Amino acid sequence: MSLTPEEIKKIARLARLRVSEEEITHLQGHFSGLFALVDELQSIDTEGVAPMSHAQDIALRLREDKVTEVNRREALQSVAPQAEKGLYLVPKVIE
Repeated sequence: MSLTPEEIKKIARLARLRVSEEEITHLQGHFSGLFALVDELQSIDTEGVAPMSHAQDIALRLREDKVTEVNRREALQSVAPQAEKGLYLVPKVIE
């Protein structure tokens, strides 16, 4: 699978990135390599392989689930440009 230049332009626009025609050509090659790698990985037979959450067999450190930080909401919202009912008000960026 490979992306067309129009698809790359669309992705760049959605990501709010400006790409030149030269970069589009470079990205086409890069994405083609990524898709080839994904295809290769998907072709591997994983029958009988147990799912794992980490590449190494290690135990995660656990800690008590309790709040350790001081609540600074009032102080932070007092210096925010706009806040209302405990929420920060920000400009609309998506139509």
